Amino acid sequence: MDQKQLRERIESIMEQHAIGTLATVENDKPHTRYMTFLNKDLTLYTPTSRETHKAEEIDKNNNVHILLGYQGDGIGDEFVEVAGTASIRDDKNLVEDLWFDDMNNWFGGKEDPELIFLEIKPDSIRLMNKKGEAPKSLDL
Repeated sequence: MDQKQLRERIESIMEQHAIGTLATVENDKPHTRYMTFLNKDLTLYTPTSRETHKAEEIDKNNNVHILLGYQGDGIGDEFVEVAGTASIRDDKNLVEDLWFDDMNNWFGGKEDPELIFLEIKPDSIRLMNKKGEAPKSLDL
């Protein structure tokens, strides 16, 4: 698989599997939770509230790790592993661009002052576990 095919496969997994895990660092230890991710040219965005532990953790240490794609069907399931740095974004253009209706379950609409997005810029992306194949790293 060449780099173009690898990128296409990774982007396909990111588009098909919006729910994944986000690991932040808290007191020098990993802290992981499930989140919803949106992909824009390999940069990931996830909505959250300004008043959450993850926002505080990112303010202190912006290194994050994300897993997307595992289906739980067994050994050989394909998934994507992203290591990167996160920043907090609250600009209205981004909110307008990334808003989806299910967010109304957690926020009082696009104008909710607590709504922010975590923007994750990848340092590395790997395609993992495709039927026993070795992981494949995408050149960034």
